[in-house]
Amino acid sequence: MLPLYGLTIFVSAMLLFVVQPMFGRLALPLLGGAPAVWNTALVFYQAVLLAGYGYAHLLTSRLSVRRQVVVHVGVLALALLVLPIAIPQGWVPPRSANPMLWLLGMMTLSVGLPFFAVSASSPLLQTWFSRTNHRAAADPYFLYAASNLGSMLALLSYPLLLEPNIVLQSQTRLWAWGFGGLLVLMIGCGVVMWRGAPTPVRMPNTTPSPPAAPLANSRRGRWIVLSAVPSSLLVSVTTFLSTDLAAIPLLWIIPLAIYLLTFILVFASKPPIPQWLLVRALPILVLPLVVTIALQATDPLALLLPLHLVVFFVVTMVAHGELARDRPAPQHLTEFYLWMSFGGVLGGIFNALLAPLLFNSVAEYPITLVLACVVAPQLGAIPSMFKARRWDVLLPLAVALLVGGGIALTAWLGYANTPPGIALTFGLPTLLCFSLSRRPLRFGLGVAALLLASVWTTTALDQTTQGRMLYANRSFFGVNRVAYNAESDQHLLFHGSTLHGIQNGQPSLRDTPLSYYYPTGPIGQIFAATQRLPDLDSVAVVGLGAGSLACYRTPNQTWTFYEIDPVVVQIAQNPQYFTFLRDCTPQATIELGDARLALHSAAANSYDVLVLDAYSSDAIPVHLITREALQLYLAKLSADGILTFHISNRHLDLEPVLADLARDAGLAALTLADDDVSDAEAQAGKQSSQWVVMARTPAALDRLVLSKRWVPLRNEPNTAVWTDDYSSIVQTLR
Repeated sequence: MLPLYGLTIFVSAMLLFVVQPMFGRLALPLLGGAPAVWNTALVFYQAVLLAGYGYAHLLTSRLSVRRQVVVHVGVLALALLVLPIAIPQGWVPPRSANPMLWLLGMMTLSVGLPFFAVSASSPLLQTWFSRTNHRAAADPYFLYAASNLGSMLALLSYPLLLEPNIVLQSQTRLWAWGFGGLLVLMIGCGVVMWRGAPTPVRMPNTTPSPPAAPLANSRRGRWIVLSAVPSSLLVSVTTFLSTDLAAIPLLWIIPLAIYLLTFILVFASKPPIPQWLLVRALPILVLPLVVTIALQATDPLALLLPLHLVVFFVVTMVAHGELARDRPAPQHLTEFYLWMSFGGVLGGIFNALLAPLLFNSVAEYPITLVLACVVAPQLGAIPSMFKARRWDVLLPLAVALLVGGGIALTAWLGYANTPPGIALTFGLPTLLCFSLSRRPLRFGLGVAALLLASVWTTTALDQTTQGRMLYANRSFFGVNRVAYNAESDQHLLFHGSTLHGIQNGQPSLRDTPLSYYYPTGPIGQIFAATQRLPDLDSVAVVGLGAGSLACYRTPNQTWTFYEIDPVVVQIAQNPQYFTFLRDCTPQATIELGDARLALHSAAANSYDVLVLDAYSSDAIPVHLITREALQLYLAKLSADGILTFHISNRHLDLEPVLADLARDAGLAALTLADDDVSDAEAQAGKQSSQWVVMARTPAALDRLVLSKRWVPLRNEPNTAVWTDDYSSIVQTLR
């Protein structure tokens, strides 16, 4: 009996968590590879999981076991009608409106019913098992740990086994066969239940179990909060990873696998890590992360990435550990899972749906960290002189004053944003904040005070490295900010943590492209060469940014920009921020939407120069540098046309990827990594950059008469060409 139940739960968990990255891969190219695609998908999966748990709770509380079996087998059979999973024909995302509702609707139609049917299977099976005469039936929660083990293995197998070796269409067919196998296994479990006793059989020499005590609303509320905090952190950490690297299943899976691992550990018969140790470690690890958030630090990634993941693991272990310690009797099993799932949905909704409407920055991450500190259990005694509740406010206020004073002092001394200045600013406040960690509410308020004081004081003193913020807006595709640096008289555009454009305010320099687009840089050299060739008169640019490239236009040229984010278009067209478009290409066409979709409507061979400069923070959308994408670009490029890629990146080495693509397509290709920026150029606004230029023949590149600094692309051994079905970010990490 137990092997059958265990296998069925394992298969349902595998199906449940393989379909998530698989369908994400299907949907991602439709929305420009934005990290918000996965965040929205997570909310959808959590909501359907809640519906599945609610359905399971309703069945087990209202119907006999035999009727439960009939109903659920019927639901599974009905879901077979919509398999294999695919994007519905004719579904195209809106070009100007927020695509979130469109994505949720598409997922409901495509994957909603199968996911719902699978999500309800595990709690139903656990409840059925608790009603058998098996010796472990009195505490069936070990099956929940087994379920999460299957989920984690499924997640890890996707990027390591399925994604590299099986194309997407075959993956969906394989999942459909697995779903059919689950239906057969569920029928087998139903037959066992049908023939067995409907209630647990009392074992010899035991006394009857007393009826389960009713659940208090306060206990239900605690379950919701303890579930919501890790769920919110899951989305926050995933956003951090995928925004500065790439929105790919591997980077979605790492946090989700950690999330599932915590369930496995805390619901094990003997949890391997003591809860008191995790509670004690929480403030020790959270405070360094809070300081990096206050500093808006994004480098070095090799240190920051493990810090974010370790803090996420510990916080989630503490919250889920408290849930496991407070799990109710098996009679309330499905309701327990229902409230846990409800909390998970609330956490996901806060991050993916509410936060983009409420905040112009990614404020939900630090807010959730503060909540994690507040809901952690108290550990140890509090000194008698500090037990009064007034200290819950006074001591965090002292933290805020110390941070604000430190920022003001280091700014006055000229040490702002230097290692000594950072140590002076955050050293003592962090130690004081740690001393508050024995009382969770006090510690959480101290963390909040540290974060708020750093933001408010830095903004008031205008000491940020980005300058004074003029504008900030958050859309489905990320956070865009415009800053003004008074010292250099420059406007700067940031997407996430990455600079995406600079314009000098002086009239004589206003039309000079700066940053990665500087005249002496690689793209400046390319456009200087094309200006000598009058037949290259039709230019398309994927990725608008501040519109810097527009000022390379010559009078005989027609320009088209492809941009997915309407907020970026609003910024580039607003002369209060940037005037490149107004001054240099007032007649340029701007096509809204993902470039892969929008380019399909362009005429064949209609562009002579095609520039790929699309980024989400520092992450290039992977679907724009695949074999299929390159074939589309070549179809829209004239016979002697020039194809250019911007591949500057702090974390990824994309040169071998482009080398493989060029070799696969038989193209001539050169690259220039312009890292030698003089002090004068840097002061003027030039940034180091790397660009790749391709053409169908070497002769087409020879026409450009580029400098000898342009060299053939570097190949890496044992690498495969990226396609829509295959990519390997791990191989490109610097």
